[in-house]
Amino acid sequence: MSRTQPTPAMYQRNALAPSLLAAAVLFVAPALLESDWFLTVRFVATIFAIIIGWFAFQAKHWWWMPVMLAIAVVWNPIFPFEFSGPIWSAAQVAAAFVFLGAGATIKTPRDV
Repeated sequence: MSRTQPTPAMYQRNALAPSLLAAAVLFVAPALLESDWFLTVRFVATIFAIIIGWFAFQAKHWWWMPVMLAIAVVWNPIFPFEFSGPIWSAAQVAAAFVFLGAGATIKTPRDV
């Protein structure tokens, strides 16, 4: 009986893990809006947006770069925008879905 080797994947999704982590934090973010923990949410969203933007650049998925740059600017903790209310709360969830979309679509060919 011979064993067949599994076919290696043709693509790798480098942005998937960071996008899942960022989305998880942003899904919880509406509950943290009025607490001190929201500063951590801002750091996580900004750092992962920059990382995923870099992976988009490497994968030549240019259309994700301005989206990730916009998230990095809006959620930046250094010069924060003082947004509040239900629209800002909904923006947290919308950004989480954007991260999930980016993580699912950014892929690079694997060198086999």
